[in-house]
Amino acid sequence: MPLSEHEQRMLEQMERALYAEDPKFATALEGSGMRTYTRRRVYQAVAGFLVGIALLMAGMVAQQIWISVVGFLVMLGCAVLAVTGWRKAPKPGEQAAPGTAPGGQTARRQGKQRRSMMNRIEQRWQRRRDEEGR
Repeated sequence: MPLSEHEQRMLEQMERALYAEDPKFATALEGSGMRTYTRRRVYQAVAGFLVGIALLMAGMVAQQIWISVVGFLVMLGCAVLAVTGWRKAPKPGEQAAPGTAPGGQTARRQGKQRRSMMNRIEQRWQRRRDEEGR
């Protein structure tokens, strides 16, 4: 559901005020999207995978099996995080595939949930506007 003209004007005012008040913070918010978060998570998982390899090798050199097992588990966990994070990352200019949601839900189910959430938000907004008008 699109925003009303009044809501769009208020949003634009808030954006301008944010840029005027703290331009560095506003610029930082622009770059922090799902894609940036996912990319950072994948990089962290790759770094963890390398740490797991190091633990695995250290356990083999020191002949301590438990260190090798911990290293293998770290590698496995980081590999799973990297693969799932990479699959969820939207490509530039691309949105989620039609008919599916990121959590595996169908578009119809997600739409119902989104509509009910939007209805609740809209009702709260109307109550606030009514309370301010009194």
